Amino acid sequence: MRPLLSLLGATLLGLAVPAAAQPAASQGVPEPLRGAWYAGECGDPQAMLVLTGRAAARIDAEAPARLLRFRDTRTLQGWTLGTSVGADAPRMLLRGSAETLEVLEPDPKLRDDRLPGEASPAIWRRCAVAPPALAMLHGEGVAFLAALEHIEVACTASAAPGAFTPGGCAAAIVAQGDVSGDAKLSVAEIGRLVRGAAWVIAAQEGATQDLLLGAVGAGTLGGILTARLLMESMDYDGDGRLSAAEIAHDSVGFARTTGTPAGQPLRTQGLTEGAGMLRGLIEGLMAR
Repeated sequence: MRPLLSLLGATLLGLAVPAAAQPAASQGVPEPLRGAWYAGECGDPQAMLVLTGRAAARIDAEAPARLLRFRDTRTLQGWTLGTSVGADAPRMLLRGSAETLEVLEPDPKLRDDRLPGEASPAIWRRCAVAPPALAMLHGEGVAFLAALEHIEVACTASAAPGAFTPGGCAAAIVAQGDVSGDAKLSVAEIGRLVRGAAWVIAAQEGATQDLLLGAVGAGTLGGILTARLLMESMDYDGDGRLSAAEIAHDSVGFARTTGTPAGQPLRTQGLTEGAGMLRGLIEGLMAR
């Protein structure tokens, strides 16, 4: 549960300090290639490959999932070459039309200047309608993966150095999580983000389809608990929903919080966290 809460916490709370700049993708996955692709018959596909702007997620019936998040993409001899994050920097070559996709995953030892090599590409096809079972199992996870890319643009310094603001980050989180269209996040909407985050983590760790389902199931309970905790701690106006202003409240305002030179410092060393610290400070005031 800790990785799940850490990912969602970092995403939802919109830390005041932007992440270190990363190399921006030169083009991303070409838009005509984005979306869901299938191997086999549309009624009962053997596997699904989902392409977003900067990622490829492969879900097989029995084999472990595979999620590549590209740190760089570029054109190479008519192919789009995506290079993923990670120690081995796995690569994927993509080429196709609106209806047919060719995919190559080169051997790690093969240099870029020798790509695409002699291997035969895997062929993927579009389906007019997503198979219902796959849609139910993976819809929220795929939606979160796409949303995460939009959130990363607003919440890190990678896309435009100096463009990060806590308010813009919080607004992007709300915009991506807001299903109802009221510009706020409800408990259910936060829970949906947690379930999506659980799917992304499990896919990145190579979970099988059964384990992906289990991760999403665990994320359901974790999502409710996390959502209620965030609501209890950040819903300042008590309306049962989180706005961008509430999420970014102190991250935006801290620079204008100047304090006052009047008075004397109270003893804070040794006080416990949370309510104990607050109680100790109040008792210190009362004793003066």
